[in-house]
Amino acid sequence: MITKEDLITRAKLGSGPQSINKPRRTFIGGAVAALLASSRRVKADDESTPNDPFILQQTGIYKPVPAGQGPADNLGLTTVNLSDGSYSSTQIYPIFGVDGANDQKKPIGNFFVSLVTHLCAYQLPGGAIAMQFTGGAFPMIIPDGKGGQYNEGTFELTILEATGVYSAFKGGHNHMVDRLHQLVAGTPFTNFPSSGYDEFCFCNISQYPFP
Repeated sequence: MITKEDLITRAKLGSGPQSINKPRRTFIGGAVAALLASSRRVKADDESTPNDPFILQQTGIYKPVPAGQGPADNLGLTTVNLSDGSYSSTQIYPIFGVDGANDQKKPIGNFFVSLVTHLCAYQLPGGAIAMQFTGGAFPMIIPDGKGGQYNEGTFELTILEATGVYSAFKGGHNHMVDRLHQLVAGTPFTNFPSSGYDEFCFCNISQYPFP
């Protein structure tokens, strides 16, 4: 299992002076192209059954979830405890192959992540998904010119549990392409989330396991 220390070490190895514009264009353009190219079939955006794969975007400032104040009934999940005080949350937007993707400006759910358990959960229309981080890093650290930095990289996750219309995705995989804006420069995840972390992450979620 990847640890918080692993993430910090890998992020440090990838830090250093970088050209801001060209790497960012390459990163964002390549990420979106790779995610869309991985689709195996297209379904109508208004269908409730998700495509395999489907794509989500996590966007917004992370906020802590106080102990005992997680979502009601823990989203019906048993592999995570969203009320244990270690989770933070931001919003989820639909991009491709999932109910609501006809209006990408409207959030459809919430993303929960814990740096303590290395688990996360997706609260979505028609069900929920729990996952575990298995690898990844921020090899590119780019100053934002305002005292913060952009942490850019990819992460791999295994789907531990999936309910409702997502039940077929249990045992599948999530490939994250992340551009995390850390508002106060420093080692990634320092004082997360209280010092300010603005997420911009694409998630390519599929039924097939990671090769």
